[in-house]
Amino acid sequence: MNTALKITAFAAGLATVFGTSYGLGHVTGSTSTKPSTAAHAGHGSAAEPSDPGGGGASADAGRLPGGLQISERGYTLSLGDPYVTAGAPIDLRFRILGADGKPVTAYRPAHGKELHLIVAPRDLSSFQHLHPTRAADGTWRASADLPAAGEYRVFADFTPAGASQGLTLGADLHAAGDLRPVPPARTGRTVTVDGYRVTLTGDLTPGRSTRLSLAVAKDGRPVTDLQPYLGAYGHLVALRVGDLAYLHVHPDGEPGDAGTAPGPDITFTTTAPSRGGYRLFLDFRHEGVVRTAAFTVNATEGPADSATPSPSASASASASAGHEGEHRH
Repeated sequence: MNTALKITAFAAGLATVFGTSYGLGHVTGSTSTKPSTAAHAGHGSAAEPSDPGGGGASADAGRLPGGLQISERGYTLSLGDPYVTAGAPIDLRFRILGADGKPVTAYRPAHGKELHLIVAPRDLSSFQHLHPTRAADGTWRASADLPAAGEYRVFADFTPAGASQGLTLGADLHAAGDLRPVPPARTGRTVTVDGYRVTLTGDLTPGRSTRLSLAVAKDGRPVTDLQPYLGAYGHLVALRVGDLAYLHVHPDGEPGDAGTAPGPDITFTTTAPSRGGYRLFLDFRHEGVVRTAAFTVNATEGPADSATPSPSASASASASAGHEGEHRH
């Protein structure tokens, strides 16, 4: 079978998986009671209010998780050219169109940026968190690396000017080449990135608010001088394996709030919308370099202990080192 047929067959299979995702629940964001969390709440459609009764269930459970739709609330993500060639950096161009069909040119910044762009292949073997530049006509541009052929998902996380709530739109990017999909990496709860060891504690429980803590160490010693990156000591993006439902959460607390230490622990509160596997991508900055640690975690039914990993919850991890050139501003 030639390359074009391989990619066509793979895309058809993904369309079937994607189509089954629409009945699943909504992903919620951080529910920390610290004042800093309120500043995070408008960032992306994943930031939804939680159940005031403390159960952790989404207050808007009927909505889809972020990133599954190319159009939502009158806004549409329009890629300039969704058909590219893998193996070399590409000039990715796109626009956010309003209900009138015109490009949006005014945004409300979140964490110092008007728009956060995530690019990941459907097999979740890599991850890029980019910050594109916008021209006056509303066209966004970013250089993206597509190391392998396959189907990629592009997520635009933004808040239009005047809107009370942000949203995340997703679109498919098709990269031609020799398609060799791989399953998500499965190793353990500790990941090594450029000599740094990142350890994950905590489990995901479907429909319930749970806490995840990620501790950073280097040369056997805890890192206690993490540097702020986009206004926080760490950023976490979670993608559901199978359909890439998107969750962009933020840590409990922020630099300068008098209650958040610069490491070694970065803590997040989040809710998984369903059972299944999730890829967690943590960006952290130390000694002037942004690095990414990636974990694969299963969300299983039952109570989760926020302090001790459940022995029944399997977790795996992989890591990729990201330099400033891969976290473009």
